Amino acid sequence: MNFQFENLSEFWLMAGHGPYVWACYAVTALVLIYLVVAPVRRRKKFLQQLARQQRITEREQQKAQEAS
Repeated sequence: MNFQFENLSEFWLMAGHGPYVWACYAVTALVLIYLVVAPVRRRKKFLQQLARQQRITEREQQKAQEAS
């Protein structure tokens, strides 16, 4: 089995193209991570706001019942 690169240093440098290649991989990884994390955080925030709104509504209903 023959490898494209003789050692790890050549693998990282990739005949001078290494910085470009690894930067592309890094950007792609960051975008994919963002595409997973952003909706999860947005959903969590939405559920917190919904719970807060529900507590406020319940308190208002209790006050209305007590006033009656």
